[in-house]
Amino acid sequence: MILVAVNSVPIWEKANLNLEEAAAYFGIGINKLRDMTNENNCPFVLWNGNKRLIKRRAFERFLDSSYSI
Repeated sequence: MILVAVNSVPIWEKANLNLEEAAAYFGIGINKLRDMTNENNCPFVLWNGNKRLIKRRAFERFLDSSYSI
């Protein structure tokens, strides 16, 4: 049985996404996202301790301006 929180925020309204959410939302593999966010001074990653979060709007802008990843 899958439980869904009643007050959960839809993924398209979240400011920051974990790797699994970002992979599902953007259609990019988790390993590719991990590789991209390992780079120094990555403009769309937010570190919370050892946990990395993808800044959704910043990553959308990055993808809009990119030819390939």
